[in-house]
Amino acid sequence: MRFKWLSILAAALLATALLAGCGAQQAADQGEDQLRFGMVIKEPGAPFVQAFIRGAEEKAQELGVKVDIKDGQADSMKIMELMDTFITQQVDGFIMAGAVDLKAIVPGVKKLNEAGIPLVSLDTSPEGGKVDYFISFDIEQSSKKAAEAFVQGIKDRNGGEVPEGVVIEITGALEDMFTHSCSKGLRAVTDQYPQLTLVQGEGKWNDVDSHERTSDLLTRYGDQVLGVYVHTPDIMGPGAVSAIEAAGKDPKDYGICGICIGPEGLGLLKEGKALAIVEQPAYDSAQMAVQYLYDINRGNPTPQIGDTLTNADALWSPAQVVENTWAEEGAFIILQGPLVPRDAQVDDARLWENKLSDLWKK
Repeated sequence: MRFKWLSILAAALLATALLAGCGAQQAADQGEDQLRFGMVIKEPGAPFVQAFIRGAEEKAQELGVKVDIKDGQADSMKIMELMDTFITQQVDGFIMAGAVDLKAIVPGVKKLNEAGIPLVSLDTSPEGGKVDYFISFDIEQSSKKAAEAFVQGIKDRNGGEVPEGVVIEITGALEDMFTHSCSKGLRAVTDQYPQLTLVQGEGKWNDVDSHERTSDLLTRYGDQVLGVYVHTPDIMGPGAVSAIEAAGKDPKDYGICGICIGPEGLGLLKEGKALAIVEQPAYDSAQMAVQYLYDINRGNPTPQIGDTLTNADALWSPAQVVENTWAEEGAFIILQGPLVPRDAQVDDARLWENKLSDLWKK
């Protein structure tokens, strides 16, 4: 599967080059200089990152702009080097879609600010400087929604009650803002049930660590375990499931829930090995990022704090525009994340996992 992702990435980079040519011609036809945006990603093989890439490229093609996409390798120094390069190239906008340490990259954010380059962040927000727009779902509230479904699953499996027992929480990387928000959302629900004991295993955003931590905790707590909550089933769910099955247990008995579906999570939902997952609106957020950078540069109206964005056909709607409390300045556009299968069925064509299914068909 990893080799398939590498071939996909190569195709994506080729498509970017082709789109750049098309965009340049469109801009020339309109008598305007072509806008150029820099974009940093991480883990290019991850499906949600592929959704970022595809969303940005397709919107760029539509608007006739160029998006130069680079892999920052989730390394703060590498990311800031790329920021410096984009500043030197005098890009017209920057999209941050791939950092883990959101404080370490703040010096690079401030350099972009000083250069007058507008910045939009996806997934997570830098924790300093001006971020014109942070576009994502509310990680904590989405995790709370998933946690409510998780606890309901415990009730359904135990005659309508929440008995005394253990909940395994498979986290992402502990230094990541995303992880802390996921844990807060989960605990906002489970803290209402003092008979539940949460035990953490650091899955570090991959299936290998997720498998090992789930296996260790299942061995330690055995029949006391009432459920397994996985922060992001798209990249850690299969690891948790394989650990449960290796222990001779049925994943259905553990009611796996979390946020971020991806093709892996969609498969687990279809097989009944996951109970419910909130989708991250990755594709739509990347499209919005390119659109708003375009609008800023062209002097078009852009969302303001206090606005509510609506689209009757979109799963992300309505989206409130509020102050970004992580950065020093800027707005947070809070997209809705649908809980699948409650808010949308697994075959809903609006889910990007279905929309982009050509990327991961075997």
